[in-house]
Amino acid sequence: QVQLVESGGGLVQPGGSLRLSCAVSESIFSDSVMKWYRQAPGKEREWLATIGGGGILDYADSVKGRFTISRNNANNTVALRMTSLRPEDTAVYYCHANQRGLWVYWGQGTQVTVSS
Repeated sequence: QVQLVESGGGLVQPGGSLRLSCAVSESIFSDSVMKWYRQAPGKEREWLATIGGGGILDYADSVKGRFTISRNNANNTVALRMTSLRPEDTAVYYCHANQRGLWVYWGQGTQVTVSS
């Protein structure tokens, strides 16, 4: 059974930093393009960042320069380092895997709240 398990969410003050991590099943990680999304209350799910197997990166304009996606192929994890956090970054953050363009998997999400 394929699993994506996010961790690292929580409450952080505006301007603060947080690092999310997603543990991915070994069976799919090496040939999957990994992405992070988020969904705020009452809003559609929003794509944030992508990292390919070869390390190719892409970011949404809303997080470019503040968020950094990375992957560790040795332990099958993908991370999202978030800095200069704002109240509008409050959302549930999801890990996403696209395996070979054929199969898509989602994690259960982790809550990030930015508030003083």
